[in-house]
Amino acid sequence: MSEAQVILSGFADEGPESKRAEEQLTMLRALGMSYYSIRFVDAGEGVKNVMKLSDAEIRRLRELHEQFEVQVSSIGSPIGKIKLLDQEDGTRNVYVPFEQYLKEDVPRAIEVAHAFSTKLIRGFSFYPPKEADPWQYVEMAADRVGQVVAKCQEAGVIYGLEVESNLVGRNGTLLRAIREKINSDHLYLIFDGCNVVCQGYDTEETYHEYLAMKPYIGWLHIKDYRRAPSEKWEGYVQEDQLSGMVTADRGDAGHERILRDFKGRIPALTAELQARGVPGVFLDLEPHLKGGGQFGGFSGPDGFGAALRALCRVLDYVGIGYHLTQFGEWRK
Repeated sequence: MSEAQVILSGFADEGPESKRAEEQLTMLRALGMSYYSIRFVDAGEGVKNVMKLSDAEIRRLRELHEQFEVQVSSIGSPIGKIKLLDQEDGTRNVYVPFEQYLKEDVPRAIEVAHAFSTKLIRGFSFYPPKEADPWQYVEMAADRVGQVVAKCQEAGVIYGLEVESNLVGRNGTLLRAIREKINSDHLYLIFDGCNVVCQGYDTEETYHEYLAMKPYIGWLHIKDYRRAPSEKWEGYVQEDQLSGMVTADRGDAGHERILRDFKGRIPALTAELQARGVPGVFLDLEPHLKGGGQFGGFSGPDGFGAALRALCRVLDYVGIGYHLTQFGEWRK
């Protein structure tokens, strides 16, 4: 057995179009998965972001988690996907006064993390004005992310900052700069190869952005992108218009090389996370194979299954261990 072992998770709301909780959990268990990142779900009162769930919906989900023997790996919160400045820049990004955000949204994310017994909250690094140089906003973003992280640390949870286009932390180098200014062990970075490649980076450049993040990576989101020969980088990603999403063994991110390198980091990172109450290193599927947007995506159960099989092929190839529940295990 490989010393490098990961836990397979995923944004299960990308499976069933209805987003009904029972359908999401059924898909996970049919695929042999026992963890998921919770984002959008219909727990009886319509489709909602996890941040908006009522107490009754949370209780219902916890009951379903027990019935299906599924656990929550992380809270897929939208924290940090708002503007830094209250100014019009031609985007649909919203502005919320940060004091209000810190008082209302951040505590709610922490509250639902506790409710679902997870230590991990996914978040982002805020939007600078559309045409601005993101390096001019690293200090401001770090100040705000740092205040979010401080709230998380007080509550005993961990904040994961995902690399994503259009934000201040849109590549590994920028995200590392934010992380080093905050310098908190309650802040990890989340690598996502697709979110780098779709900005016009080639495979080699994407690998270097991964290396910039590597010392601070806590978990990975797995999706990939393959650019059409005619596709040109326009300087801003229209997320709802991306059409090149593919599985992790077919895109331009170079997951085989990235995971082969990350393999050496996994044992120490596993021990570090487990000491903080996290079960291990998660690889979180977020395939977007049938479409994606600013706050979510869709793959269908068939696409989600294809994405899982592709990831397993890559993991097998590079020698990283993982576990999928087998039928016989339910008969013991």
